Amino acid sequence: MTIEFQAQPAPEGSEAATFSPPPITHLSNVAYLVGTPIAHSSSPKLHDSISASSGASYAQLLAETEDLESFMAYLRHHPTLPKLLGSGVTMPHKVSVLPYLDHLTPEAEAVGAVNTIFFRQGDGGTRKMWGTNTDVVGIRDAFLSNLDEGVIGDMNGRPGLIVGGGGTCRAAIYALERYLGCSKIYIINRDRKEVETVIRDTKTNLEIRHITSIIDVEGIEGPGLVISAIPDFEPTTRSEVMVRDILESVLSRQPVDERGAVLEMCYHPSPDTRITKLAEGCGWKVIGGLEAMVGQGLEQAKLWAGVEVTRELREAAKAAVMPG
Repeated sequence: MTIEFQAQPAPEGSEAATFSPPPITHLSNVAYLVGTPIAHSSSPKLHDSISASSGASYAQLLAETEDLESFMAYLRHHPTLPKLLGSGVTMPHKVSVLPYLDHLTPEAEAVGAVNTIFFRQGDGGTRKMWGTNTDVVGIRDAFLSNLDEGVIGDMNGRPGLIVGGGGTCRAAIYALERYLGCSKIYIINRDRKEVETVIRDTKTNLEIRHITSIIDVEGIEGPGLVISAIPDFEPTTRSEVMVRDILESVLSRQPVDERGAVLEMCYHPSPDTRITKLAEGCGWKVIGGLEAMVGQGLEQAKLWAGVEVTRELREAAKAAVMPG
């Protein structure tokens, strides 16, 4: 997929003019993370660990801004181009970044959302901006690294369930279909239109069904793998309470010997979330959000700096971002 785009400077006085590039003169190589709010992000710490453990010299800097346009213009015309490796992309920009890119990988095109920008040489030696989605790899490796082959085999051919309808939901669909052998996808989400957009934009051969009530739960085949892709919060509105009640119904109705694993993508302020407590109480194996976060970060490091991903590097990176 090729998208023609030439970024332009932000209009004077516009919201776009609020982006302020961080200083980079002290760095040999640099990657960014663009999004908001991201002050809490463990991603720079993760990449510091990967850099130190692998010998690849680079650092990731936060670019907290709502103004994606001026940030992408900055990447296009970076003042020290040889230093620039790429950027992570997080909410709310995972979908809106697409038109700014020259090419998408098959994963990003299928998912319809990008969490990583990297560069490759194009025709005539031009430098092209690519978008991919390493959340897919993070989700895949979180399950494969924490479940034995027998459990993975038992989950193959069963439905998968996703809580949430944002950019991570799209990556989860691709991972569940492409790598984990799910037969169909259920989504629990408070916003019907958000789910309709996911179904419209995500390229998949699987049936995707929005579960909107506890009555719906009674007529479905139980999922084997569950991915929670929402922040950790106490539900207060009617729709939020309904989502949590539906999830509890799904988790508790499964026969004990058919309960698989719940991957919690949220890790801030703690990977020990309300949903992990609910899942553990229902007898499901819980995989914490740091697992997927580390996996996607290692894949970024491979794209940006050619880092070889090993089990030892994974363990060192995970230890570096563990709370406490």
